[in-house]
Amino acid sequence: MGALDTPAAISDQCPRHQPDQKDAVVTKSRRIIIAATIAALALLGIGAWALGQRAGGDRFAGCTQGAAGGGMESFGGPFTLTDENGKRVTDREVFTKPTLLYFGYTFCPDVCPMDGARNAQAVDLLKEAGHDVGTVFVTVDPKRDTPEALRDFTDALHPNMLGLTGSPEEIAAVNKQWRNYFKAHDDGDPYYLVDHMTNTFLVLPDAGTVEFFTREVTPEDMASRVACFVKADRKI
Repeated sequence: MGALDTPAAISDQCPRHQPDQKDAVVTKSRRIIIAATIAALALLGIGAWALGQRAGGDRFAGCTQGAAGGGMESFGGPFTLTDENGKRVTDREVFTKPTLLYFGYTFCPDVCPMDGARNAQAVDLLKEAGHDVGTVFVTVDPKRDTPEALRDFTDALHPNMLGLTGSPEEIAAVNKQWRNYFKAHDDGDPYYLVDHMTNTFLVLPDAGTVEFFTREVTPEDMASRVACFVKADRKI
């Protein structure tokens, strides 16, 4: 009687398969297919991630109307200035809520008061609609715009408008960050004029500068456009 075959014995009795050239080709083809599949899945994953990033970055796409070279992300930056009460403040302390930012000066004969009044009216319209939006006035004339002068000017426009000043170097730096051109014609006349751009910027605490408004924009249109950004920002 023969002994029972053990697994080892069966293995030893089975003839070993010798791979031929056809098997080698099939194996190589399988490896190529597997590698290609992995690469395709990786590309799909990267594409999905990129689309997700783009979708997140374009959450304001339905609100944006202004177009600027370099994109709105090229506007703004950190700063430390002096507010109308003489306190040193940083950008993080200033932009704690959606804020309309304007650059001007208190001796401005017409443009700045009109733009400031327009911004103040837009803020009031937004408040009526349930949106808490601030407004900030940064001087382009630090020589004459002391904290006291700024406080008198901003209080006349809106009780919650904040005026900011600083040293000539600080004011030059913050204007450069928002790409705001200005030039003082200080010829010794105490009522000298200052050339400056007149855009108003919308700054959100987390997103930064997201939009700008020209002088032609009405308070109603400004309020409507700002509300769009505020609502979109809340959906994050």
